[in-house]
Amino acid sequence: MHRIFLLLAAALVTAAAPPGIRDLDSRSRQPFAPSGAASVLFFVTTDCPISNGYAPEIQRLCAAYGRRGVECLLLYEDARLSPDAARTHRAAYGLAGVAAAIDGDRAIATAAGATITPEAVVIDRRGALEYRGRIDDLYVALGRRRPAPTSHDLQEAIDAVLAGRSAAPSRTTALGCYIAPPWHEAKEPS
Repeated sequence: MHRIFLLLAAALVTAAAPPGIRDLDSRSRQPFAPSGAASVLFFVTTDCPISNGYAPEIQRLCAAYGRRGVECLLLYEDARLSPDAARTHRAAYGLAGVAAAIDGDRAIATAAGATITPEAVVIDRRGALEYRGRIDDLYVALGRRRPAPTSHDLQEAIDAVLAGRSAAPSRTTALGCYIAPPWHEAKEPS
């Protein structure tokens, strides 16, 4: 009886553990357990114009905050994307220096509550989700953008977390392409 209880308890702990993922270089990543000051997760797809338009800003943020102990991870939400196609996309959009993984089963997006690409999530060093939402307010609506952003929501959230404060606001509405549930995209026949 005691052994059954221990097995059940172990199963519950395992089920509650935040998901990990293998990146394009086959390294194990634990996006909800940063080894540094924080993690920033960027949910992207290869065919979303808004997501692709943010590539220079994603690169800039990752380069600037990487020096301060912030880990960035691109999470491709294209369920049928091959690792080679993801590498090609990263190179084409100047993101080759940013770690990336294919979240084909949407485990990371689901755990983070991400539903749009591009959408960003900030996880603090304790593993708490501090921010989820847009990168900035460059896009007013689909097909409409400002000449320049007036609010840098993600940057402000990262700065707050690095200063030991909670991000405020902790949620903003991202604008872009919907992340399809994994069962929505049919797998190619073998």
